[in-house]
Amino acid sequence: MNTHVEIDSDLTETVYHFQKGTDGTAIDIDKFSLWYGEKQALFDNSIDIQRGLVTALIGPSGCGKSTLLRSLNRMNDLIEGLKTGGRICLNKQNIFDKNVDVISLRKRMGMVFQKPNPFPMSIAENVTYPLKVDGVRNRNVLAETVERTLKGAALWDEVKDRLKENALGLSGGQQQRLCIARAIAAEPDVLLMDEPCSALDPLATIKIEDLINELRGKYTIVIVTHNMQQAARVSDNTAFMYIGKIIEYGKTQTIFTKPGSKKTQDYVTGRFG
Repeated sequence: MNTHVEIDSDLTETVYHFQKGTDGTAIDIDKFSLWYGEKQALFDNSIDIQRGLVTALIGPSGCGKSTLLRSLNRMNDLIEGLKTGGRICLNKQNIFDKNVDVISLRKRMGMVFQKPNPFPMSIAENVTYPLKVDGVRNRNVLAETVERTLKGAALWDEVKDRLKENALGLSGGQQQRLCIARAIAAEPDVLLMDEPCSALDPLATIKIEDLINELRGKYTIVIVTHNMQQAARVSDNTAFMYIGKIIEYGKTQTIFTKPGSKKTQDYVTGRFG
């Protein structure tokens, strides 16, 4: 294992258990910082997110996990006074380049939010919505997409006889899996998940975690979670964040059992957070 330590003068040392620029990088975050007006929220973050794996962002509330996640598909652009520094590259292209179509970027990065947010329309229409926005009208293509993505989201057997029913009639866990189906309908490169289980009961959470394990390899998945046990169960790699800075990044097993930073160790052992 190659370990590189970089000293940050303002915060603390960042411990990397991967060398940057290795093969298989899907998202390259390089010295990325972010400001809301005059307030800096992210500080000089650099990690490579590996293709086809599940990467978890963990850390105490308010540490910048969701801010970093939402930077990956530029959802933070909607906030007035936003400024950024550094780079985020998807498949080697800087997503902040002037010629980048933000709408196309977001199609390449499916998003699943903390609270299930199905549209007030039928189950089938929820799934096909991204395709119809792109002008797809072929009924066979739409029907195939509905079956393929609902199977991919482990929901098909539960709803195949209810496709015309309003999606709001589904349980919370089913709604979240439907949102995952909708997110993958357009076949994105990356699936972003912002605490996808925090509003769900334990049984629904288990199904979402099983689904994440099923989707591993098909998509590059980045998940924000406040649940360290969940991060340990579902992720291949983990980044620990504190006050807007990635403190340590490496294989999940290493982060939880042999962290290189005392602050990481204090967090994963429950001493703060």
